[in-house]
Amino acid sequence: MELKFKAQIMDAAGVERTLVRIAHQIIEKNQGVDNICLIGIKTRGVPLAKRIAENIKNIENVDVPVGELDITLYRDDLSKVSDAPVVSDTNIPFSIKDKTVILVDDVIYTCRTSRAALDAIMAISRPARIQLFAMVDRGHAELPIKANFVGKNIPTSHSEFVSVKLEESDGETNISIYHKLERK
Repeated sequence: MELKFKAQIMDAAGVERTLVRIAHQIIEKNQGVDNICLIGIKTRGVPLAKRIAENIKNIENVDVPVGELDITLYRDDLSKVSDAPVVSDTNIPFSIKDKTVILVDDVIYTCRTSRAALDAIMAISRPARIQLFAMVDRGHAELPIKANFVGKNIPTSHSEFVSVKLEESDGETNISIYHKLERK
């Protein structure tokens, strides 16, 4: 897929401000941080979850557990992804039973990743409730799933691509929109 840059939506400082705001919203919605945990959906949801946990620690002086979730085998479009999908490790070194699990993802587009994450979490245990954070909600939901916390709503067309880059995985932090170019 060839991409043409359209616009930068958020720089590193904007991403950090957003994650501080989201940490405050999580604390407020849950009336504190007792019994909550953050689970990042691989790949970029993991560093986002860790950043939110660090912000919560700065605000509440509490360490919120952070886990990593690989949803590869729960995707309903697995055959379109790869003939031999690579499965990373899910790493949730704490019990999620009866906890408030906050799933963390970079971009919501069709909501199929979110559905797969819900299936994966329910296969692990039965949390008290599940909430969802997406750094970007770009619209186009194909399932009745809506994030509880959104960094930024960015209406897009299907011919656009939203890129969330994070220092931890990409060497820089920003959010940009690109046009998908048709190959001739």
